[in-house]
Amino acid sequence: MILTKRPGYGATLLLAGLLAGTGVLGAADGSNADDIATLKAQIAAQQKQLEALQLAIADQKKLLERVTVNQSAATPMLRPARLGEVTSLTPIIPPAPANPTLPAMAAQAPTASSANPCEQGYEGNSVPPYLRLGNVCITPVGFMDFTGVWRDKNAGSGIGTNFGNFPYNTASTSKLSEFRFSPQNSRIGFRVDGNWKDVHFIGYNEMDFLSSATPTSSGVSNGAFVPRLRLFWVDVRKGKLELLGGQSWSMLTPNRTGISPLPADLFYSQVIDINYMAGLTWTRQPGIRILYHPSDTLTMGVSFENPNQYIGGSAGGSGITLPSASALSGIAGAQLDNTTGNVLTTPNLMPDIIAKVAFDPNKKVHVEMAGLLREFKIWDSANNTYSTTSGRGGSLNANFEVAKGFRLVTNNFYGAGGGRYLFGQSPDVVVRADGTLQTVKSAGFVEGFELNVKKWLWYAYYGDIFIGRAALLDANGKTPIGYGYTGSANSQNRDIQELTFGFNQTLWKDAKWGAINYMGQYQYTFRNPWYVAPGAPKDTHDNAIYMNLRYTLPGSMPKF
Repeated sequence: MILTKRPGYGATLLLAGLLAGTGVLGAADGSNADDIATLKAQIAAQQKQLEALQLAIADQKKLLERVTVNQSAATPMLRPARLGEVTSLTPIIPPAPANPTLPAMAAQAPTASSANPCEQGYEGNSVPPYLRLGNVCITPVGFMDFTGVWRDKNAGSGIGTNFGNFPYNTASTSKLSEFRFSPQNSRIGFRVDGNWKDVHFIGYNEMDFLSSATPTSSGVSNGAFVPRLRLFWVDVRKGKLELLGGQSWSMLTPNRTGISPLPADLFYSQVIDINYMAGLTWTRQPGIRILYHPSDTLTMGVSFENPNQYIGGSAGGSGITLPSASALSGIAGAQLDNTTGNVLTTPNLMPDIIAKVAFDPNKKVHVEMAGLLREFKIWDSANNTYSTTSGRGGSLNANFEVAKGFRLVTNNFYGAGGGRYLFGQSPDVVVRADGTLQTVKSAGFVEGFELNVKKWLWYAYYGDIFIGRAALLDANGKTPIGYGYTGSANSQNRDIQELTFGFNQTLWKDAKWGAINYMGQYQYTFRNPWYVAPGAPKDTHDNAIYMNLRYTLPGSMPKF
């Protein structure tokens, strides 16, 4: 006879021996037949219980293995990585948990008791929408854009609108339209979050491919578009105090929420145009800002930002006319920035100072006020004299959700000496014949609405830039100089206006895979000069149509 080993065989054999020793199995009379049948049924039931217990033990072993793996993800390495190692190649076996959880209680791995989510374990088998490095969380930032733009005039400005210098109908460049594709507005970067001793810090980096250093052959044989640094800053907050340093959006840029530097909390419109809106105040520049949060609804701050003595010439903006004296005509590019040379060599007396107060009583209302203070200084080598003047400005901005998904926006700026913040369309100062400085008045606004309906975002804005006249006379008392004088070029604009509307449709999105959006925009822009020569057109306009396909990377930070 061949014995086959099976679950419960030992217990069956032992019980059979005991029964035989007592004579139970040896009895042949019918009175014991019922007892034998009962014992066999009990043995079969015990065998099933033993098999179920063995399965439960196997499941418990697998559970402990899963708990061990999950705990190793949240447990620091037992030794630091040696110099030169990217990761440790030594297997690390973390200690087993003191009280293994039962199958019914094993919903998630144990987590560290910390206020920093980046030090805690993952919940269950879910994949978090961020990466962990040490005790910080890293989120990829960026999207891939494929942009197409058509204009009825050949402004020669790439995919960004040349607000201040698109051609008049009499110019040869106005006789041809332009069309181009471009991936240059694509973004790439990262955000780092952490919490150290109740201090929350954020590091933010963002780049695009709109660098002016792009090779001239990019449209012929190789679209080798060069990366460009947009944002690179660190923000630290503890309690009611907050400190930011690095290259950020200027604090004069309107906010949607508080005085946050994060792009999602700023208003620079929803348009596809990479130069945004005429009338919008903005820059991205290095600086330091200090914020105070007296309550959840009120934020106050002051920033010290990179200065620049600007006299026009950037982004289509017209430059001023300097006095004819050699000591003063030569300061363009040397003492005053006209964008023809290395602007980082332009001298500046002090940082631009911006103060701001924001009030957010609820998620439907945001109101803010900001003030700007600037200082300009030049030296007249012929007379060995200095000239100093101050620039000032202020803004009042707000947005209101007046109905579900429907938001009104208003952004308004006025000042003297703040033209560079209006996308460089207005000069900051002009120079008098005696070598002294005079600020140029300027104003800008953007008004409009944004409407969210399911997977659609619709928007419409109207923007305006006004540039004040600063008409002066040269030392001979006859020749006009400055800005906006009689006889000035038709590029010295008095007014630049823009009307635009568009949409942003979410075709598909998933928290783990990202999103795909299709976007469109129509833009009508026109400008008026201060002086119109006899027989010349008094204004000019530009029509543009944008289309854009965007894939946005997935990812979001944990809640601190």
